[in-house]
Amino acid sequence: MRNSYDSRTSEGSFAQEQSNVITKNRAAFIAKTYQLFGASLLAGAAGAYVGLDIAATIAQYQWFIFIPWVLFAMFGMRMVADKPGINLIALFIFAFVGGLVIAPMLSMYVQMGKTNIIANAFASTAVLFGGLSVYAMKTKTDFSSWGKPLVVAFILTFVISLVNAFIFKSPILFIGLQAVWLMVISGLVLFDTQNIIRGLYRTPVEAALSLYINFFNMFITLLQIFGFMGGDD
Repeated sequence: MRNSYDSRTSEGSFAQEQSNVITKNRAAFIAKTYQLFGASLLAGAAGAYVGLDIAATIAQYQWFIFIPWVLFAMFGMRMVADKPGINLIALFIFAFVGGLVIAPMLSMYVQMGKTNIIANAFASTAVLFGGLSVYAMKTKTDFSSWGKPLVVAFILTFVISLVNAFIFKSPILFIGLQAVWLMVISGLVLFDTQNIIRGLYRTPVEAALSLYINFFNMFITLLQIFGFMGGDD
């Protein structure tokens, strides 16, 4: 009888120890992810700073930079995701180039003397992104089912945005689409943050990349909203 009790106690202790190990490992994974995310933002800021001096050149060849950049995010990072060192370098190069990509837009506001628009957009992004991240960590709501609807919404909004940019060119539709973009990206922040907490990413680098892309897209969206609202000031 005593042996049976000791056996159950031993099994319970082992299960608790395993749970503690998993919790510690996951906490370390999350901490590493956000450290890399912060570092990637610095790399992006460095790219934007460098890009300001060559904004005209970047604007001229922007699509030749932007398309490979997007393709690399979709396919390239997956190829190096499990290669330590290489994946880290790839993350920072991707983040740096992201800064270069938006340099022409930032340069436009700088030349117009409207750096406050950039500052307001960045501050708003930091607050909104941070608030959504904390909410995703603390809430009991499960966002795991949001994945497919968010992907569909993202694709539809992207297609409609292209149609408006090249055909309709409607300012009202433009600002409406930015509002939709903001909601979609906010949903992605909630979805991806909970995936990180659950340990669904293979490496902290891969998780940090998803956070960087969400932050980048949110910043661009808010920058365009603030730019639209303050364009006639």
